[in-house]
Amino acid sequence: MKIYIITDLEGISGIDSMDMIQKEHERYKYSIERLMADTNAAIDGAYAGGATEVVVLDGHGGGGNFIPEMLDKRAEQPRKRFSQSLGDSFDALMFIGTHAMAGTLNGFLDHTQDSKKWYNYYVNGRKTGEIGQWAIMGAQYNLPVIMVSGDEAACVEAKQFLGPVECAVVKYGRGRNSADLVDPDEALERIRSAAKRSISLVEKIKPYKPILPLDIRLELYRSDFCDEFALKPGIERLDARTVRKVSNNYLDILF
Repeated sequence: MKIYIITDLEGISGIDSMDMIQKEHERYKYSIERLMADTNAAIDGAYAGGATEVVVLDGHGGGGNFIPEMLDKRAEQPRKRFSQSLGDSFDALMFIGTHAMAGTLNGFLDHTQDSKKWYNYYVNGRKTGEIGQWAIMGAQYNLPVIMVSGDEAACVEAKQFLGPVECAVVKYGRGRNSADLVDPDEALERIRSAAKRSISLVEKIKPYKPILPLDIRLELYRSDFCDEFALKPGIERLDARTVRKVSNNYLDILF
């Protein structure tokens, strides 16, 4: 049983403000220590549930957030980005530290990709965030998402898109920029338990597979942001702030 885990930072336990995810801030060190703790709890839970191999990717901001010496030695790290390191050898996906899509009420640090430029992102007419994006990429190889951790809003979103996925709520958003935290030890136990339980879903839960071809639309905050995207090959501009593309490949969902 081979499991692929991808992490983000906004939905990690112990993080309750924007400054904590800024690399230059004094609290960032604590944040990435919590990132390692949450990740290791998921790895441990996966093995306890019956996984035989776990691969884990640092998915926040292009990577560089892991503390390698703190990572559970049983886990491997891919050398390529998420879309390039997936494959038929995996059985399921887990998402650790997720956040809700842009525009979610009481979603802690809610955004989709670029919080300064991306306003709304749709796949086949359905407003979608990064949880959905990752799940769609996994669908290229028929991989179901079996477990998600993050704030309450992210976990609600995960269930709306993915069905009976196991979730570990580690904080509760109070508006976008603050959150009430679950006790750190309790948060780790929630993650570990959810990961362990989720292994039993591998043969039961289906991948999230929107109908092909994918109609992908991105609404930007400003028209000049849209100018940049409209110059790319295969991109159709619909109006001042919206671009569109069509794809038959689940891996090709970003602009």
